[in-house]
Amino acid sequence: MNTEELVDYDDLGDALREGRALRPARGYRFLLAQGDLNFQSRQVSDPVPLGRQLLEAAALDPPDGFSLFAILPSGDFEDVRLDEPFDLRERGAERFIAFLTDRDFKLTLNGDDLRWGKPVISGTILYGLAKPSDGEAVYLEVPGGEDRLVEHGELIDLTEPGIERFITAPKPPVTFEIIVNSRPRTVNARTVTFEQIVQLAFPGQHEPNVVFSMTYRHAASTPHAGELGAGGSVDVKKKGTVFNVTRTVQS
Repeated sequence: MNTEELVDYDDLGDALREGRALRPARGYRFLLAQGDLNFQSRQVSDPVPLGRQLLEAAALDPPDGFSLFAILPSGDFEDVRLDEPFDLRERGAERFIAFLTDRDFKLTLNGDDLRWGKPVISGTILYGLAKPSDGEAVYLEVPGGEDRLVEHGELIDLTEPGIERFITAPKPPVTFEIIVNSRPRTVNARTVTFEQIVQLAFPGQHEPNVVFSMTYRHAASTPHAGELGAGGSVDVKKKGTVFNVTRTVQS
């Protein structure tokens, strides 16, 4: 391809979110953090750089003893070898973390002391280590407060003062926040029916001559917006599906 046809840069994060391949470009932007979760935008000119070139893009000197990891969409860490190519077009990784190899971090998991060789740990790895049952989840203990649920894909910074303590405990009940006639409502299942939404909008018994019509938007199921009739159902999002219900009295 003629170099005049190249765009100035393409962004790995944009390509991932848009579900497309990287475009031919003069530069490729990615995110890199050094020993924490403070990710900064960096750029390389080659879509298949060596690991050391990714470090050098952040002005980090490989001889100083840095290790480099790619954070995959699953939350897993993939070791990026400094003298081997890493194909940015195929690996699905937008974020990278570099850290000095002469340090480890302490944490506890269900009372067991662990050492971790990276400044962050993902929820995916914690769940793999804890092996909770189907009805359990992993939590970060919060002294004096409410323990925080750890999600599979999140990253937890281990560089904060003190030792992070993780436990397994029963999962919280699953709820979905919806909006019915401009009022927030909570339901306990992903699939809701026409009749359920009518009761949320107009509770109680209704006379035979009362007819309801309903529209929805921002649904999880397809189509994401439309009309819902009696006997119908729709899958809602974790938060933000909207219903509008109108009541008409027929003469």
